[in-house]
Amino acid sequence: MPNSKTQRRGQETGKDQIGRGRLAEKASSFHGRNPMVTGEPKQLRRPKTVPDIRSATIPFQASSVLEERPRLTKLLLNVTIQGSMGPVQVIMTPESKVIDLIAAATRQYVKEGRRPALTVADPSGYDLHYSQFSLQSLGREEELISLGSRNFFLCLRKPPVAETDGGVTMSGSSCSKEAVKATKTGFS
Repeated sequence: MPNSKTQRRGQETGKDQIGRGRLAEKASSFHGRNPMVTGEPKQLRRPKTVPDIRSATIPFQASSVLEERPRLTKLLLNVTIQGSMGPVQVIMTPESKVIDLIAAATRQYVKEGRRPALTVADPSGYDLHYSQFSLQSLGREEELISLGSRNFFLCLRKPPVAETDGGVTMSGSSCSKEAVKATKTGFS
């Protein structure tokens, strides 16, 4: 029973039935023959190069490469200060300590004239964290190269915690006073 496909095949009387869909001749330009030039193709001149690059240099020694790694001389660090719109970029040496980074970041922040202005000018009044969501501050004597990050968050140091008979309270103000203060100013 003929279907639509076989009926179409039967109607193809104008096409060559043997090589249907194939080219009679292969493209001469594809096979390296230029249709315009009937003679031998010209040889392209190859530029002069060094055949073995390694022979021109000192022999490679794998053990010396492992021992002599390039040492970092400077680190570009991004420090976002609490309340600021963007990070402060600071260049420090890898041997510098966290306290040096805090001091350099606060100096750079003031130098750039950023807003809001810092309330505490002394770098010892700030703590450095990995991010704004990190509760634990970094040790002040840690070297920057050992921290494993180049992005940090700087915030005001929390007042020291004092213990009383009933438990732990904040020295200076209680939680209720902090809540009242936050509702009045709109900031926490």
